[in-house]
Amino acid sequence: MATLSSGDESVEVADGKRLVLAIEQDLEIGIMHRCGGNAMCTTCRVVFTAGEPTTMTEAELDLLEGRDLLGEARLSCQIRAEGEMTFTPVLTKESEGTDNPGDTPDPDIQPPPVWTERP
Repeated sequence: MATLSSGDESVEVADGKRLVLAIEQDLEIGIMHRCGGNAMCTTCRVVFTAGEPTTMTEAELDLLEGRDLLGEARLSCQIRAEGEMTFTPVLTKESEGTDNPGDTPDPDIQPPPVWTERP
């Protein structure tokens, strides 16, 4: 089991669950995911304070580099829950003033992940 913490909330979820879904379903935080969790929009960004994974998908790396966000945030749609993770979602339904965070992401990371070490 993975332990996820954001603010004062903490939950346990199955190892390997997509972080964007765990944030939305288990922590009950309305994180944005405008592209449906397909590593295309960066609205599902989180900032880690502990437990940041040492690997990332090539899709995440390419998008973060292209938007000058590498080293500042991670894409929750490209991360699997594991160990103890503490983070803050950057964009939420509340912060964006919307009821629609985007299409529900697939349970599996999309596009199919090719893993690389985090720079």
